[in-house]
Amino acid sequence: MKKILLYLSLIGILSTSSFAEDTKAMDVYNQMQSLLKGEWSLSEEKKQIDTTDAYKDKAIVHLVGTDATAIAYKVIGRGATFQEDLLPNTKKEMVTMYHCNNFHDCTELKATHYCAKQNQPQFILNSKETTENKIVFDCDMKTKLCNSDEDHVHQIIHEISENGKHLKSSYLGWKNQKPNKKHSIYHFDKK
Repeated sequence: MKKILLYLSLIGILSTSSFAEDTKAMDVYNQMQSLLKGEWSLSEEKKQIDTTDAYKDKAIVHLVGTDATAIAYKVIGRGATFQEDLLPNTKKEMVTMYHCNNFHDCTELKATHYCAKQNQPQFILNSKETTENKIVFDCDMKTKLCNSDEDHVHQIIHEISENGKHLKSSYLGWKNQKPNKKHSIYHFDKK
């Protein structure tokens, strides 16, 4: 009898931890929609701190400190996908699609980044580094691109200020299996 109770307790613990992981992916997905949905402008130059000056690129510098939309988020597919439009209407325009591996049974949050580098790295939520105000996606090392020497975005990090009005988005690049010296890091303000 004791063995049966121990066995049932272990099953309960395992199923509870699995449920917590399953819930976490959907919780983060819902949190992203709640915090990020809408349009954001590129922050003025004095707020562009801890960046590699990507905001000074000639294709986007005209957006700095203006009310023009520099990143926008919207829900599509009846809630199944969260779309990010980065630097719309510029030569550096990119789109990232965030979605669960299965919307009705979300155990893993994924993303595909359609990059100006003309490739499409795929990402998985890093639940260990993700917090209430910081969402981290790592390149999916099960994919060919993430394991290649090709220049690509290898990590995406969104950091939301406590009042929800400021966003720092980092698109960290890799080439030849190591970090680039220059990344695309931007600060945005909610419109």
